[in-house]
This record gives sequence, structure tokens and C-alpha cells, in this order.
Amino acid sequence: MITVDVLLGSQWGDEGKGKIIHTIADDYDVVARFQGGPNAGHTIYVNDKKIILHHLPSGIVASTRYNLIGAGMVVDPITLKREIISLTELVDSVKERLLISLRAALIMPTHILLDKASERSKGKSSIGSTQRGIAPSYMDRTGRNALRMIDIHQKDFEDRYKRLKEKHLKLLKVYEAEDLISHLEDMEPQWFESIEFLRSFQFVNDPYLWESLRDVSVLAEGAQGTMLDIQWGTYPYVTSSSTITGSVAIGLGIPPSKIRKVIGVAKAYTTRVGNGPFPTEMPEEISEKLRQRGGEYGSTTGRPRRCGWLDLVALKYATMLNGVDELIITKADVLTDFEPLKVAVEYDLEGKRIREVVPYLDRVKPIYQELKPWQQVSLDDENFMSFIATIEDYLSIPVTMVSYGPHRDQILSVKSMGTMAS
Repeated sequence: MITVDVLLGSQWGDEGKGKIIHTIADDYDVVARFQGGPNAGHTIYVNDKKIILHHLPSGIVASTRYNLIGAGMVVDPITLKREIISLTELVDSVKERLLISLRAALIMPTHILLDKASERSKGKSSIGSTQRGIAPSYMDRTGRNALRMIDIHQKDFEDRYKRLKEKHLKLLKVYEAEDLISHLEDMEPQWFESIEFLRSFQFVNDPYLWESLRDVSVLAEGAQGTMLDIQWGTYPYVTSSSTITGSVAIGLGIPPSKIRKVIGVAKAYTTRVGNGPFPTEMPEEISEKLRQRGGEYGSTTGRPRRCGWLDLVALKYATMLNGVDELIITKADVLTDFEPLKVAVEYDLEGKRIREVVPYLDRVKPIYQELKPWQQVSLDDENFMSFIATIEDYLSIPVTMVSYGPHRDQILSVKSMGTMAS
């Protein structure tokens, strides 16, 4: 029997999912990525060494039996090869424990150029893409043109590649981005070398993998966050894949009925990278203070993250969409002794108080509740306990763990705290 637990981000990404998965991965047989691509930046510490995973599931640095790059992903072979090689020196049996879906799509060099050209053409209206080729790759998938992992094993692979490349070159001319085409001279040799490197790995036909493993526990690892979902996020300032629980079955080929539990991850405050609505964004002087305390710079892009107060309205929306059963709060230590301390409990929409995430989120203004700052992340700190209880009461779900640092052992179990967990 297969049982699937889902762990995903409940905000705009960067919630600290990688560390949490690294912490709990030993309890599962398989950790599987079900969507996204190298725009993920899941940060993990192994023996005080910082590791940022873009493609590989975070269970690869634990004792998890298998780690799957699922069918719902788009894969940049160059990035994946680099990631595998860098980990081989630190982690045992990477090749033996890594599985790649035959149905995962490939990011071609021209996808990356198209991403750059598209973002450049938008000017001040740019979305804030990581420009890793992810959106164009997903566009080819929905347009039924994509190259997939299964194609790299076919005799006519290079012909298929050339046909799709020619289409992309025509699009680059439409964008008036011919200047970018010269980059292909450096990119293509690396890309084909990486394809050759990956051919020797274990590829799987996902639904039959689950059938062959039979009694297996799976942790589905989400990338980005709920508020960046292509359908339910702050459109059009979103990612190109579905980041919510509903995407797990599609991205892994597992029946929805096998999902046992959904775990949400949220920071004690809120951040987002790139443009788009952000109701609880702080004034720059407060934002910079929090950014420095929390090291809020993108793991993938290095860009400074926009910082804001915890948005309980948006968090409630995320828990509803995903069917979250329990919540894990991260970076609670960053708010120690932080004054003032606020959480958004309602929005003002043109004079009307609401508790809904509306499609035009740029029109709302947050209404805050002020809380007392805590002295330490501890069961004995009354103000900290009040913060957790406020979250639980608002969401009507329990907070089960709190992370208070980057390392695996910096986790506080809070199952005895709050009104929902008591």
C-alpha cells in the first residue's frame, strides 16, 4: 500500500521547506519532487556545509531509499549534472538512490534565451522570473512540443532537438532578441554533454514505479509556494506550474486517494521575490532590518527578498486550498525581540473589511493585530506561546513544529501548545 504525505509552501515560496524535509525525510522511503524546476532553491546544511538543491529532492542528503524527479518537473540537464557532481563528494549513493521520470520535460538552451527575451520585452511590467527557461519549457509541454526524458533514449533525439530549436529561434526574432542567439555556442556543448551524463541514470515510468514498490511511504516535496500557483496565486505574478496539493497526483502519477496528510510550511513573517501584490510588505527601513536578520536573499537568484508581516488571511487561504492538516513555522528566531510585532488578520477592500484573498490583491490594505515580542523561541516564553496560539486559532489547524535556525536539530516540537494542539 502506498501512503503519501505532502509538504509544501504556504506563502510566496522561500519558507524553509528544504530544511524541514531534511529533518523528517528519514521517516519515508521516497522523497519526490512533483513540479517546478531549477527555480527551486531548497537550502540544507550537512556538517556545517550549506547545500542548495534546485532539482534534486531534499531527501537525497538523508537516508531516504529513493529520490524521484517526477513527471511534473522541467529539468535543465546542465544544472542537474552540476548538482549531482557537487553532492557526490558529500553524500553516499546519489546515483543509486536517484530516480528520474521518463515523462519529465527538458529545458533546452533556447528555453533560457526565450525566458530572458520575454522578461526583457516586458520592461517595467516584468514578472521577476528567475530566467531559467522554466516558463517556455512548460509552454512547450502544454503546446505538445516538449522534449521529455524519454526522448534522450531515442535514435532521432538530435533531430527532435533541432526541430524545436528552430521554432525557438524564430520566436527570438519576434522578440527582436537576435543578440542572445550567440550564447548558444557556449550553452549547447554543455547541454549535450549533460544529456550524455544523465543517460546512465535510473529512469522510471512513474505509475508502475509505485506498483512495483507496493508498501512504500512517499513524501511529496513542493517547490515555490501556494501564492505563486499558476491558477490560485497572485496571477500573473506567479510561477509556471501548479504548486498546490492537487498537483501531486498529476505530477507523480499517484491516485489522490493515496494522500494521507498535508503539511504546510510558513515563515513567522512573509517574504516574496520579484514583482506582484504583497499586502503586508513592510516599510523599507523595517524590511531591511528583517532582511539582514533573516538573510533574506534568494537562494537561486541572490536577489533581496521583499519582507512583510505574517499574513494570516493569505495563510488561511493557502491552508484551505491545500487541505493542510498541520503547520510548521520557520525562522521564528528572526523575530526574537522584534518590535513592533504585527500579524494581518483582515483586509480593507475599498472600505469593506474582508477575510478573503481576492483575485485583485493589489487593491487591499492589511488590518493588523499587534502582539508582544518574545525573548526566546521556547515553550516557557508566554509571548511566543501566544503567537503560536494566535496562528492556530485563526487557521483552525495545529502548529506542530517551529524551526529556529538553519540546522537540522534546531527544531522545537510544539504539539502541547496552542488551543488547537492541546
